Amino acid sequence: MTVPATLSPLPPQRLARAQGAGAGDWLAGLPALVEKLLGRWELTAERVVAPGGRSSVLVLVREADGGRAALKICAPDAPAALEEAALRHWDGLGAVRLLRSAPEDGALLLERLHCETSLRSLPDAKAMLEAVSTARRLWVEPGPGHPFPSVEARTGRQAELMRAAGAGEETGPLVAEALRTRAELVADAGERLLLHGDFRQGSVLASDAERAPWLAVGPEPVVGERAYDLARLVRDRLHDLVASPGAAAITRRRVTRLAESVEVDPERVRGWALFRAVESGVRHLAAGQRTDGEMLLEFATWL
Repeated sequence: MTVPATLSPLPPQRLARAQGAGAGDWLAGLPALVEKLLGRWELTAERVVAPGGRSSVLVLVREADGGRAALKICAPDAPAALEEAALRHWDGLGAVRLLRSAPEDGALLLERLHCETSLRSLPDAKAMLEAVSTARRLWVEPGPGHPFPSVEARTGRQAELMRAAGAGEETGPLVAEALRTRAELVADAGERLLLHGDFRQGSVLASDAERAPWLAVGPEPVVGERAYDLARLVRDRLHDLVASPGAAAITRRRVTRLAESVEVDPERVRGWALFRAVESGVRHLAAGQRTDGEMLLEFATWL
């Protein structure tokens, strides 16, 4: 079908590259899917957010009453059901508010935030303070019968893939250390809170909502300890960190400060930061993204 000007580019190039040929049918069907949802929910498209994300497309829309909203459509490998469940559970506390959903289509209609303005627009020290303040609101009991996977289950699958990928002479010791550290962490984890799962400065956006100036988006919800969420924050602005003199010392201070800000054991933050960096590094290398993979593995050696 012909894509209206308001829906161009659809799909965005970043999404198309990230999803690859395996998602060709889904990518080709996006214009028709968006048009169907616009009609079902009486929405008027304003524009597609570009370059956008790697696992979803975001269309800024107007509702029938003129209200501003954002239509998010998740790729098949990033199912919307868990994100929907987490957003409903938070009900706007620290996170974007869910307005409508059609998980069978991977679709979520969200309140409109300032999608171009994340915490990364602030100086790093201020951004970290705001990030921790936002995360505190998200860390709640998941409730009985919740659908969310545990940190142990999610990282267990990642650990299996790390072993299956194998390890070269250079990465072998680091992978072994990461796997050993993960095993120790899951063996005595006590907290079982609902976590964002991919919490970083870029996933906290500016908001006009009276309840909070910054709200989290794009959760990959999981149940576990707070240190797991903090671990992803440790490596925020990695490119800047790599270029900084004394990067290893800066990283260790960041671990300590983040842990102390919410009174958790710095060693648990350090351990999860190590595992998550090595897992991501191995995954990037396997995808042929050598520069990013090596950078992540170098970061892991600083911990």
